[in-house]
Amino acid sequence: MNPAPPPRPKQHALTRHTPPVVTQNHKAQASRAQSPWVPDAIHLITTATGAENARLNLLLPGGWFHRLCVDYRLPAIDFPVENIHILTDADGRALDDIRTPEQNTLAADFITETVRRLTETPDTELHVSIAGGRKTMGYYLGYALSLYGRPQDRLSHVLVSDPYETNREFYYPTPYDHPIHSKRGDKEITVDARNAQVDLAEIPFVSLRHGLPEALLTGRASFRATVEAARAAIGPAALALDPATRRIQAANKTFTLPPAQFALLAMFAQRARVGAAALRAPLKDSVDVDWSRDYLADLTAACGSLYLPDSVEEVLRRGVDGNYFSQHLSSLRATLKRQLGPAAAPYLIDDGHTRPHRYRLALEPDAIRCNPIDAPVGRVGAA
Repeated sequence: MNPAPPPRPKQHALTRHTPPVVTQNHKAQASRAQSPWVPDAIHLITTATGAENARLNLLLPGGWFHRLCVDYRLPAIDFPVENIHILTDADGRALDDIRTPEQNTLAADFITETVRRLTETPDTELHVSIAGGRKTMGYYLGYALSLYGRPQDRLSHVLVSDPYETNREFYYPTPYDHPIHSKRGDKEITVDARNAQVDLAEIPFVSLRHGLPEALLTGRASFRATVEAARAAIGPAALALDPATRRIQAANKTFTLPPAQFALLAMFAQRARVGAAALRAPLKDSVDVDWSRDYLADLTAACGSLYLPDSVEEVLRRGVDGNYFSQHLSSLRATLKRQLGPAAAPYLIDDGHTRPHRYRLALEPDAIRCNPIDAPVGRVGAA
């Protein structure tokens, strides 16, 4: 009998201005009737003011976070001051609030990058809470999880009964009598924290992670760039080729291909544009003159004789074999996958999935165009 796999490390990410929401959410997670959930670590994303409030009210000796863990005998949870991630401006200075469009953009990028880092290790489980803080921060945190979230991750909001919800003295329902002051209309009243009801509302979300290019999954990316990549992954496929520069544009990304890879893609794009039949591979162990001649004709139709890659034209006039074709087809597929991630799927040369293989670019003719591309470009290589 195989031993059960070890549980995933659990992390909890929150955006907050008010420290009580941290303990309220944590108590709600730990007290669920089914599948109580206690994280191994807590990460708080907040402003400089929110960070200081959290430090003073939650994390000092005897603070409310430590009291919660003692009151409910919770296991050790990693929540040092270093796990409070403070929003910063373009110069790295801590932000006290989000009031301008520029600060709003900075907050979106900061939150997106924090969630990306928290989800980059496959064997972790992240629970994101959007209660508390400015509405924009909660929105960006939830959207970031939709962009980067994995099947094991969760999104939630905490619900607190009246009159405790807006009371800054209420941190969690204590297991003993604990009077706190509150207001009901114009009247000052005293209520018992023990009687408060705190519930967790889980929020379903659609994960778009599978559509993000590898570069966005592993490196720093802005909120806007990540959203554009997700849109491209779920939008209709369209391919543009610029023979003069060997640039291609696909899935809202522009980059330059090496000559042999560009030529191969351009040839199949030309065949797709005119509705030509799927193409067999050249002969494997000998020069296939007929195949090479047809390849050159299709490539000339796609690029025009003026922009034929010289190195490719020279090779095709001598004739190529199946090894040449399979080598450059493999390189082209690898480049497209690296540049576009799962969004590369519509642009990969399809082999028909039956033997003998017949190759084609499965795009509609009106989804392909050849013209100059004016856009920022990432160079892949010159080989």
